[in-house]
Amino acid sequence: MHPQGATGPFVAAIDIGGTKIAGALVDAEGRLSARALRPTPAGEDDETVLRAVLDVVGELRAAPGWAAVAAVGIGSAGPVDAAHGTVSPVNVPGWRDFPLVARVTEAVDGLPVVLTGDGVAMTAAEHWQGAARGYDNALCMVVSTGVGGGLVLGGALLPGPTGNAGHIGHISVDLDGDLCPCGSRGCVERIASGPNIARRALDGGWVPPVGTAPTAAAVAEAARAGDAVALASFDRAAQALAAGIAATATLVEIHVAVIGGGVAGAGPILFDPLREHLTRYATLSFAAGVEVVPAKLGTDAGLVGAAAAAAQALRLSAFTPA
Repeated sequence: MHPQGATGPFVAAIDIGGTKIAGALVDAEGRLSARALRPTPAGEDDETVLRAVLDVVGELRAAPGWAAVAAVGIGSAGPVDAAHGTVSPVNVPGWRDFPLVARVTEAVDGLPVVLTGDGVAMTAAEHWQGAARGYDNALCMVVSTGVGGGLVLGGALLPGPTGNAGHIGHISVDLDGDLCPCGSRGCVERIASGPNIARRALDGGWVPPVGTAPTAAAVAEAARAGDAVALASFDRAAQALAAGIAATATLVEIHVAVIGGGVAGAGPILFDPLREHLTRYATLSFAAGVEVVPAKLGTDAGLVGAAAAAAQALRLSAFTPA
């Protein structure tokens, strides 16, 4: 938290996912204050989802530091269209080409609002303050309710024309695999996201302990205890992630892959098989040897990154990586 007398400048950051909508004021050193949080009403209509976002914005506007806010940065589950300010998150079906930037701009009295995909936002955060700091070429990934990603190439964040560059979650790694909500088949997300890790374990006969929800975290706990079905589900997720990372390394020559999001909390249960599978997929000399490391910023990465991406787009130099 900031000292009471902190004066900014701040970027008001909003992180929109399939499970929660978070907000905070972020300063030029990546510190957060005035946090706000709402569950994402993902199954509701467009205006209901927007209302949750505006509730978060309202809490931030009531914070003492709001007068020093220079911009609003939004990191959203994708796909997004930063060029047009619209969002169509796969996990929020009520939003399709929803004009989020325009609606939030109305709520913040015309402050500049910058939209980016959540994977790009997490990448901006990890490059600025986290595990990708000091690397000129990196892939950063969010593995959670969905799977997103972003790229740093040549030392700079590469959001792409619409803010979706590096969206590794919808690379197909199983050509005849299960249908993904995005419309394709065998996507990394359809195999490696938290809900799909849990779904596959349940399909394989895993039974969560009484009173425990069937989540990826519960599957990870079972895997640590040696449950073969749970271990197999994480191994399959790791294989899909490794194939996606190898494809990215082959295409653009990255040196590090940073993995964040709730599923990364499984630790060695995910990272050990991921690194093992990666040695089998990334075999060319320029793609081999990619480091795979956990993200450093945890659940704050989306907020820190939304601020960093907005600051970069608006050339607020204090927020750029050292």
